[in-house]
Amino acid sequence: MTDHPPKFRRKPAEIRRDALISATLELVAEAGVRGATVREIANRANVTQGMIRHHFSSKDDLIAAAYEQHMDRMTTNTVVLSGTSGKTARENLVNFITASLVPPVVDAKSVSLWASFLNKVRADAHMRAIHERTYHRFRDMLESLISTALRDAEIVKTPHELRRLSIAANAIIDGLWLEGGALPDAFGPDELPSIGVASIAAIIGIPLKEKST
Repeated sequence: MTDHPPKFRRKPAEIRRDALISATLELVAEAGVRGATVREIANRANVTQGMIRHHFSSKDDLIAAAYEQHMDRMTTNTVVLSGTSGKTARENLVNFITASLVPPVVDAKSVSLWASFLNKVRADAHMRAIHERTYHRFRDMLESLISTALRDAEIVKTPHELRRLSIAANAIIDGLWLEGGALPDAFGPDELPSIGVASIAAIIGIPLKEKST
């Protein structure tokens, strides 16, 4: 008889916590942060309000956890979608840009959530810290890809220059992501990635070939 390692099973407490976060995200997307009341969240998750207090110290704590999951998930989706199949550093960069500008990353609900959370980010130090961390996580990945592509092209940049290039490239992606989510029918299926790749190629100063589909 062959012994098999036990399959990982999530604990009920983790499942309930994730259900509360999912319910919160749904309600924030539909009615904004103010509309996501503790009562409505509990109803949507099919739990008691006491269960929310068991897992989160306050509604603000739950909102922050939901925001963090939303932001981390978008970056994770980008990484998964971009894959590691690029044969060159430039292909890896193109794959990452492209993955950032197609579904499921570009999504009307994601933009709605981001917009709904903005006031909380401005007013709440914890939310602002989450925003800063998730922003830097994505930008650092982008900077690393840009640095490697430039190095392979025998172009040397200082850390300060690389930082500025990644900020500019990230701004291109953010702007196209916002427009693509807000106006999903205004662009062709490959239009946003094409613009993103061409724009970032111009910013960093090396040609980038669009990802073939």
